[in-house]
Amino acid sequence: MNIHEYQAKQLLKECGVTVPNGKPAFTPQEAQEVANELTTDVVVVKSQIHAGGRGAGRFKDDNSDKGGVRVIFDKSTVLSEAESMLGKILVTKQTGADGKQVNRLYVEEGSEIATEIYLSVLLDRALGKVMFMCSQEGGMDIEDVAEKTPEKIIRRHIEISGITDSDTKYIADGLGIPEALTSQAQEFLSKLYDAYIKLDAEMIEINPLVITKQDNIIALDAKMSFDNNALYRHKDVAELKDETEEDPMELEADNWELNYVKLDGQIGCMVNGAGLAMATMDIIKLKGSEPANFLDVGGTATAERVAAAFKIILSDSNVKGILVNIFGGIVRCDVIANGIIDAAKQVNLSVPLVVRLEGTNVELGKEILANSDIDLTPADNLEDAAEKIVALVKGK
Repeated sequence: MNIHEYQAKQLLKECGVTVPNGKPAFTPQEAQEVANELTTDVVVVKSQIHAGGRGAGRFKDDNSDKGGVRVIFDKSTVLSEAESMLGKILVTKQTGADGKQVNRLYVEEGSEIATEIYLSVLLDRALGKVMFMCSQEGGMDIEDVAEKTPEKIIRRHIEISGITDSDTKYIADGLGIPEALTSQAQEFLSKLYDAYIKLDAEMIEINPLVITKQDNIIALDAKMSFDNNALYRHKDVAELKDETEEDPMELEADNWELNYVKLDGQIGCMVNGAGLAMATMDIIKLKGSEPANFLDVGGTATAERVAAAFKIILSDSNVKGILVNIFGGIVRCDVIANGIIDAAKQVNLSVPLVVRLEGTNVELGKEILANSDIDLTPADNLEDAAEKIVALVKGK
């Protein structure tokens, strides 16, 4: 789960991490009020969407060169600036051409920046350890730094026992932090690590972390994502979810406890088990097409959930065919078969459907499908199923 910058900064602040003063605003009037409350002459108005590159982004139907992050030197203009941002579509390199609507702003005090640094905390899954990834090239995309100047990236793995002074000193030295600020930097790094662990975060990215001209080290930006499987321990964090930023189909899938991710292909997939779902997607690509989604109905799927899965798949206008690949274990093939029939009747199925069933009650499941009036193509195995759906989608 992702959250907005202002929400991430509030969580970090509660954990003792230094951030600039600021507040969210949902109307232009609120933005002006927040700006008036701040004590600095300069304020920054930031679009709040779940995408990077906001500063370099551009609003649709706006001929100005103003982006989604604006430094305001005259506080009296915050109202008009906010009016030109709220409710508008911001396009960045991460949103795609459709962009995202800006429904909230973050107004914070301006900072006199002396140095910008990239800093993130994440899990290195290969080693099973928390890792700090840092660079003196703050403000840039870390992907660009990795491609052009990989030697400027510092990595430090933290042992399971927790972060040490040795860890924080290594990072601070590697980033070229002045000796007079080393102690402050170490404290910042230690508190950031504690926040990562305490909140069950998947990633915390500070880009940039800045040293101000007043020698303060602060998180000027903050991006945070969380382990969904741990959210039951953090009800307050779960409540920060902004559903307007979520894909409607993925939200509907969550309501039915379905694991669904929309992709860009033409063949919708309904599978039980993440490994089998990945294999299904791979073989679709191998046979010359592209999957339209990842969808795992789980091991205890009911006919109702299967019907819901069908509806979600078909709500994607890119879907030109559906491949159902079920290995019955806990979930029986006859349950899946009844779910397929119910779903096909409810949505008026108009695209080719290929079904491959194996496992518990497979013969009963096949019999139910064969005796139905649903137009579908049975398959003997996964390769047969993939070849058939690709051929049907391509009109062969």
